Amino acid sequence: MELATPARVSRKAVWGGPMRLLLALPIVMLGAGCGELHQQGTASSYLIVNSLDAASGAEPNRFSGTLQSDVVTVVAGSPTIFNDFARVRLTMALKDPGGSELPTTPTSNNFITIDRYHVRYFRADGRSEPGVDVPYAFDGAFTLTVRGNETTGSFTLVRHQAKAEAPLAGLARNRLVISTLAEITFFGHDQTGREVSTLARITVDFANFGDPGGGGGGDEDAGGD
Repeated sequence: MELATPARVSRKAVWGGPMRLLLALPIVMLGAGCGELHQQGTASSYLIVNSLDAASGAEPNRFSGTLQSDVVTVVAGSPTIFNDFARVRLTMALKDPGGSELPTTPTSNNFITIDRYHVRYFRADGRSEPGVDVPYAFDGAFTLTVRGNETTGSFTLVRHQAKAEAPLAGLARNRLVISTLAEITFFGHDQTGREVSTLARITVDFANFGDPGGGGGGDEDAGGD
């Protein structure tokens, strides 16, 4: 076996130092990503989404695990636009809950207050340009404090104005369906001001669906040509 000369050893040392550092970086990054769901924000507690369901504005008490969002609903003979609602059930937990010998229970400092949410829509086929393929994303105010027990809150998932602009407005005059995933990110803080966030997703199908009570659907509902 050929022995390395001093010159070769020197070159190998210069080459090997930064290369070893570069090779180590993906491992560090991978390790940081493993706990991403439990490391939301800087707070000592985090949010758990137990369930997310939604209801059409035309039938606001009929919640389901997917949403059929009717872009126009005939009410007493008049085309009407409703916003659609979602309902989320949340709990919180501590990032460091302690062990069996030294258990840790949440205090009021660990309670999480959500004050805002963000909704964006995207499609599985990759065609997700806002205003062309899917409705525009939006932010909404949302105030809910999550303590140790499960807490439920409701919020707007599809806004009125989304049904009055592209691409949803065109669905009132045809039989097409736009299938999307709605991703909701909840933003908040614990009672010491440290930030917390979490997200959830639900399927939302947009179309001119048949109306409640047999009102029908299609072009006639839209009142258009």
